[in-house]
Amino acid sequence: MARVTIRKKGISKNRHCIYLDYYPPVRNPKTGKLHRFEFLKVYLFDKPGSALERKHNQETMELVENVRAHRQLDIQNEKFGFISSDMRKGNFVEFFKAYINSKTRSECDNLAMSHRYFVEFAGDVLYFNELTDFLCEDYKHYLLSGPGIGHRQKPITKNTAVNYYAKFRSALKQAYKRELIAVDLYSQVEPINPKETHRERLEIEEFQLLANTPVKSNLVKRAALFAGLTGLRFSDVTNLLWSEVRGSAGKHTLQFTQKKTEGAVMLPVSDQAVELLGERQLPDEKVFKGLSYSNMRDVFKLWLHDAGITKNITFHSFRHTFATLQLEMGTDLYTVSKMLGHKSIKTTQIYAKVVDKKKVEAAGRIKLNLEMVKLNS
Repeated sequence: MARVTIRKKGISKNRHCIYLDYYPPVRNPKTGKLHRFEFLKVYLFDKPGSALERKHNQETMELVENVRAHRQLDIQNEKFGFISSDMRKGNFVEFFKAYINSKTRSECDNLAMSHRYFVEFAGDVLYFNELTDFLCEDYKHYLLSGPGIGHRQKPITKNTAVNYYAKFRSALKQAYKRELIAVDLYSQVEPINPKETHRERLEIEEFQLLANTPVKSNLVKRAALFAGLTGLRFSDVTNLLWSEVRGSAGKHTLQFTQKKTEGAVMLPVSDQAVELLGERQLPDEKVFKGLSYSNMRDVFKLWLHDAGITKNITFHSFRHTFATLQLEMGTDLYTVSKMLGHKSIKTTQIYAKVVDKKKVEAAGRIKLNLEMVKLNS
């Protein structure tokens, strides 16, 4: 079993940094690679000249010893088949990135882009215990919507969505193999079928039906309906702060920084959407505090069942619903594109393809008087 030893290395200004020495080398649970040293990014004064510097050295060494003891315990847990609670509570997004980096170093590589798309969907932090089959299905819906990120925001093709989802499932497989998640989600969730084209969304009657149906988590219900009235993604909804909700009746806006563009976004929203936010809290508090994917699957399952809706609706389906309903109700494609935060209208055109009501209306616009036509001859 590896021993964890505290080491020191001299740096500038009569100081030395602290690092941990693992001997023999141990395997990094995130990357799967062997490593020997871990630098802790703390330092000590070589010759403390004041009471403050002596206190700094004393408290720093107490911290370092605590870290060393935890690292030693993690190694022992892994040796005997246990995984520490700290590791299970780790950030899957970082794990996914480390997994990608173990395969490639190119930021332009297909693997790197698969990670960027997941960050755009879920945000920078998603804990292992928040990974569920519902989240996996929601991410599938997101990729099938053909989103475009980066400078050009070129919509991805169906084959690209298949590829990115496969990389995500591979990361799930590794996380389960290393016992960081308790369920084999890789086996539970199906890959994207290359022939699959249908994207679930709600008709206006179904949307209203869900609004009328009681649900055990009012937080999830309010967040989902809010997404359906604004078109926001889950990552935008869950990170929305009260300071970003501006304006007054009839002139409400959301002003936030969109992750993919790093630019300020000002999105007009309806008074009804703002009503769903509840009572205003402190500016730096999250609007939907406590919202996560961890219990959303059971909430949605019961909610849809009680409403009598049999479609495979996930959180991202409410973004689809917003886009298609706006188009059905006559909002022009350019306006819908801007409200969804798309840089390229080509991305929005994907939603236009599923607006069947417009096709039905168009099919009935040309009418003839058939009284003089013999229909049975």
